[in-house]
Amino acid sequence: MDCNYHTRIAEAYVRGYCLRNGLPVPEDVLAYGQKEGLKLHYFKEKEDLPRVQVVLGFLRGIQFDSILDVGSGRGVFLLPLLRDFPNKEITSVDILPHRVELWKDVEAGGIGNLHPLLESICESTMPDKCVDVVTMLEVLEHIPDAEAAARQAMRLARQYVLVTVPSKPDDNPEHIHLFSNDDLARLFTGARWVKFGGVLNHRFAIIAI
Repeated sequence: MDCNYHTRIAEAYVRGYCLRNGLPVPEDVLAYGQKEGLKLHYFKEKEDLPRVQVVLGFLRGIQFDSILDVGSGRGVFLLPLLRDFPNKEITSVDILPHRVELWKDVEAGGIGNLHPLLESICESTMPDKCVDVVTMLEVLEHIPDAEAAARQAMRLARQYVLVTVPSKPDDNPEHIHLFSNDDLARLFTGARWVKFGGVLNHRFAIIAI
């Protein structure tokens, strides 16, 4: 094995992939995954990004049992979340089927506290106040109707909504909004309070419900 993985989660992915495709689960699942060219690169160990570190730090300081991660994508935040909170109920949502399939394989392969959904936060069918915390990291700047996304996040969360967004213009054509602190506060009108923290080139907002 020529690289280090988050072994528990990477092995679950390979097992889930085999189960989904009707294949026998091999004894050395990681070796099999490498040999077959599966997407193990998503599960490589690497240093957490600063914005991920600050959100994880906040979560370690509160009591919660469940979390909804919006726009989980490749798992830049979801993977460290699963690593650090193996006993919390974690729902992940994304609008891209292939992303959701990846995390469904992880769930099926043994990470039973993960619940991936193919869904848009703006049209969520989840019930009111169904999770303690909603996280939206590097998500709002992509969503045309950011107001709807914010309303839904507040509807779903019992305790907090945690948001990170870029704080400076960049050349990513998928970034269609650039939010100031005042913009974010207005998005979450009706919250008990909104506080901000600094992360290099990003804004971190804590919204108390």
